[in-house]
Amino acid sequence: MWTEENNKLKKDFKFKDFQEAFAFMTRVAFLAEAQGHHPNWSNVYNTVTIELTTHDEGNKVTQKDKDLAAAIDKI
Repeated sequence: MWTEENNKLKKDFKFKDFQEAFAFMTRVAFLAEAQGHHPNWSNVYNTVTIELTTHDEGNKVTQKDKDLAAAIDKI
């Protein structure tokens, strides 16, 4: 589940291994580019942490973030 804290939507995704985590990140990268909205994220081995905020709106959560979060969940 996505949590909203400090004007960001945040979620951790855990995978079997690094390869699966990286494949997920690649799919999210294409999705984010298509939406013109890019996440702040990090990857440590099998865990990907994603934070979404809309920089153009003063670094707050907007519908754009919620839409991208929903699309990421479908991956």
